[in-house]
Amino acid sequence: MKKARTKGNPVRRAAIHDLYERPMSGEAIEARSMLTVDTEAGSHAFTPEQWQVVRRMIHATADFGLVESVRFSPDAIESGIAALRAGSKIYVDSAMIRAGLSLARLNRVNQGYEPSDVLCYVAHRSVSAEAKRQGLPRSLFAVRKAGRALHGAIAVFGNAPVALLEINRMIIEEGLRPALVIAMPVGFVHVTESKDELVSLGIPYIAISGRRGGSPLAVSAIHALCSLAASGERGSRNEPA
Repeated sequence: MKKARTKGNPVRRAAIHDLYERPMSGEAIEARSMLTVDTEAGSHAFTPEQWQVVRRMIHATADFGLVESVRFSPDAIESGIAALRAGSKIYVDSAMIRAGLSLARLNRVNQGYEPSDVLCYVAHRSVSAEAKRQGLPRSLFAVRKAGRALHGAIAVFGNAPVALLEINRMIIEEGLRPALVIAMPVGFVHVTESKDELVSLGIPYIAISGRRGGSPLAVSAIHALCSLAASGERGSRNEPA
């Protein structure tokens, strides 16, 4: 492909021309990226199933420091897969996570999944009103609004440590038992203590220790679990595979 000219002088070659000349599909680019993650990460102590989650998180962020900070309860992968195959509700603490979750990926695991199965109440009018009245974060009241729908659900926190603290309280004081808690809120206030408390409660969890976290990491963890769950026999609504 010829270079464009301006007043007789060749202009800088755009990098995209390398891809034009040596085409790679999106699938091929992802496969090469995952191979790069595997190679550069080196040795680690994760099981093969856990590594599928961690490598997807690294792929989403290019942060190899996650190898040292991602934590799994022994039953996290098994519980997460079972919940997805059963079509369990998924609670998320931000609209960004809800927007990032792929319904197509969920449907590969369980064809019964619908957008309404991903619960997010942080922008609900009653939640906003109560937060303003009490002077507390909306994320806390969003968890309260979900209430018993969190029992047996996958609860995903990539934004709000206060929301994680509230579900911890519900576990301790109300006997709530989510199927899996993905604990990846990010920030500097209430963050480490929310994660530390969760991992002490005997609930299946995937967590990032310290201040790290964020919605993209939480989404990537769910997508990795979807891939693991879809690799076996598909389930149907309320009928685990």
